[in-house]
Amino acid sequence: MSKEEFHLKFFMCVIQSRGLVRTPQSTAGGASTSSMLIQKPPPETDDLKPLHAVDDPTTMEGIPILKNEWIMTHEEHHAAKTLGIGKAIAVLTSGGDAQGMNAAVRAVVRVGIFTGARVFFVHEGYQGLVDGGDHIREATWESVSMMLQLGGTVIGSARCKDFREREGRLRAAHNLVKRGITNLCVIGGDGSLTGADTFRSEWSDLLSDLQKAGKITAEEATKSSYLNIVGLVGSIDNDFCGTDMTIGTDSALHRIIEIVDAITTTAQSHQRTFVLEVMGRHCGYLALVTSLSCGADWVFIPECPPDDDWEEHLCRRLSETRTRGSRLNIIIVAEGAIDRNGKPITSEDIKELVVKRLGYDTRVTVLGHVQRGGTPSAFDRILGSRMGVEAVMALLEGTPDTPACVVSLSGNQAVRLPLMECVQVTKDVTKAMNDRKFDEAMKLRGRSFMNNWEVYKLLAHIRPPVSKTLASMHTVAVMNVGAPAAGMNAAVRSTVRIGLIQGNRVLVVHDGFEGLAKGQIEEAGWSYVGGWTGQGGSKLGTKRTLPKKSFEQISANITKFNIQGLIIIGGFEAYTGGLELMEGRKQFDELCIPFVVIPATVSNNVPGSDFSVGADTALNTICTTCDRIKQSAAGTKRRVFIIETMGGYCGYLATMAGLAAGADAAYIFEEPFTIRDLQANVEHLVQKMKTTVKRGLVLRNEKCNENYTTDFIFNLYSEEGKGIFDSRKNVLGHMQQGGSPTPFDRNFATKMGAKAMNWMSGKIKESYRNGRIFANTPDSGCVLGMRKRALVFQPVTELKDQTDFDHRIPKEQWWLKLRPILKILAKYEIDLDTTEHAHLEHISRKRSGETSI
Repeated sequence: MSKEEFHLKFFMCVIQSRGLVRTPQSTAGGASTSSMLIQKPPPETDDLKPLHAVDDPTTMEGIPILKNEWIMTHEEHHAAKTLGIGKAIAVLTSGGDAQGMNAAVRAVVRVGIFTGARVFFVHEGYQGLVDGGDHIREATWESVSMMLQLGGTVIGSARCKDFREREGRLRAAHNLVKRGITNLCVIGGDGSLTGADTFRSEWSDLLSDLQKAGKITAEEATKSSYLNIVGLVGSIDNDFCGTDMTIGTDSALHRIIEIVDAITTTAQSHQRTFVLEVMGRHCGYLALVTSLSCGADWVFIPECPPDDDWEEHLCRRLSETRTRGSRLNIIIVAEGAIDRNGKPITSEDIKELVVKRLGYDTRVTVLGHVQRGGTPSAFDRILGSRMGVEAVMALLEGTPDTPACVVSLSGNQAVRLPLMECVQVTKDVTKAMNDRKFDEAMKLRGRSFMNNWEVYKLLAHIRPPVSKTLASMHTVAVMNVGAPAAGMNAAVRSTVRIGLIQGNRVLVVHDGFEGLAKGQIEEAGWSYVGGWTGQGGSKLGTKRTLPKKSFEQISANITKFNIQGLIIIGGFEAYTGGLELMEGRKQFDELCIPFVVIPATVSNNVPGSDFSVGADTALNTICTTCDRIKQSAAGTKRRVFIIETMGGYCGYLATMAGLAAGADAAYIFEEPFTIRDLQANVEHLVQKMKTTVKRGLVLRNEKCNENYTTDFIFNLYSEEGKGIFDSRKNVLGHMQQGGSPTPFDRNFATKMGAKAMNWMSGKIKESYRNGRIFANTPDSGCVLGMRKRALVFQPVTELKDQTDFDHRIPKEQWWLKLRPILKILAKYEIDLDTTEHAHLEHISRKRSGETSI
């Protein structure tokens, strides 16, 4: 191949690239795969999504399946690694700060340097761009160390009036040209990104004016003839259309829920009503998800103002809650809440109403800027990192004809969308609300937002039936199986209450299949599950016992309690238990009832679902511990910590925590490693200790290798690091299963429970034959899982071929495609693979007749 042919082939590939990475060989910290996804998608994905995001036969589980992929030679890999040579990138954060911005900055700097580009910090946002001087400084690999776990933005942010004027933008252009910077990454909200697009559109004219004024030379103008702009959306409000989640939103929810949980205890003690006002400007996302996550009695959001008689409805709802035995009421108010006439509804207005009409002891808490503060969640760290990587690739691949783009989250993929298309749809939402077209505003917010609202209304605004006849009732039993996981109780609560709303009789089974065999069963009413949303563990009790040995007793109790459907919330044992129930139908007709498994395990190893209830909580627990350990290591200098995580044979927790905590390596079972790999990692840390970053963090999945145990790795590191660094080890243990569930796990579990009960009610009616329930088809026993962009029901028997039963993991796991990011951000010498193709896509607005997950 000639040099010219090689470059043509390479750049034809690169120009469409998504900038994904992989190692040529499997190592302890990087997989032989080529897709980098995010840690998790939101509980549901947005309706305002790229046109390609339909059921495309070339994709599976949101991961592109490449056709005719050509294998890069060593020469081509080397060229990919030098993609940024001769180029310069500036990164700035603008507008309101958001947790996770530092992760994005860190990724831009390190991946930019990795490709050979020079990277510059712009301090204090656009103001720093205008002022120049020391506000624009070149970044180094070490200068972004210890940024990952910090909230806010280390490089500063500011509102800038100067940049809104052409004279200010002229000064900014001069500062960039003099430093040879032609690539700008802007992390901020819609206002900041709109300003960036204006800057780019004026670039040629600005250069012309600078050249005429003699401030830049003709050569400088030629070298800086066009400016590439890529935006990352950093905003806690989640109000930017075109992306499913903005950087900072998940962390803001963490802050809110921490406060709500604390307030709930004092509210119960004094039988108080609390009115909590949360941020969000004109977007009710934070308020809506908070209400689902804490089981609030009422929520006020600007997109759906309450009916004119809302005062009567609210007071009735609060009094009914107290009548059913509750000692508190929680009301969530978005700061932009309005009534149907556009009049603001304030937290003080609500307090006065409740005190005047009900006489309840009522307090108001305005959360304010505490929602912006604190440590970013694991999700925001990985989201920021992933988007930072994508931003660098988009910049380096940019041409004069490439429009300014924004890196967005679509399902579990990073995609590029035209910046101004996203801004326009965002403005359309505001216009619809100003025109009192609230239904249109809700649709523009997307399917995820609408489905959150529908589930909230079911759980908060619909009264459970007071009287039922035995003939009209179906009996559904709910139980937990396997190890406890945070979010199980939220799933039980949702399942029970949705079942009651539908007129069903709902039974709860204590201690899993063992309790079902022993008859540890009782009926659950509305108040039985009150306050369960925020409680960790399993209130019903859970055991790993499988049903096969107790089929006779289980069958007898199914008949005794007239159980017509079974909802099983649990981990791998729940799935294998479901398989045994399907097998047992051949012998016991009583087992011919529909059942559904809701995956709930910290290990995230249930086939049929990309995510399990409880895994996010465990991941954040690990990240918090790693943050403290890294702080200890930084204080003592030259220390390496080896941390053992749970997960059985599944390396999900180790991999994700490694990405979120900035680990140097993560050892997992799915990616075999040898003593040579361990030695290479030790040598990497030896070299690291010669820099200003004198600490190391290594994660090990508990069953990654039966011989290379945590003790073995600790001893190896201790021996090889003598005189260079000290080693310490920490086995986190069962603390990963405990704690209060995160907002994601609460919200995810709530909607999974509602979805499962809706399916169950339909399946029971479908299976009613000759005066009894008889379900014996494969689709009457399913796993409810998050796959690709939706919650789907998959028969457990069809999932058998996808399961490695010996190691209790799925044969294919999407998150393995994510591991290479860990190696790049830890400064390992691996190659940049640009063989995955990505195109600039467009937003589609689907406004009619869609089913939501």
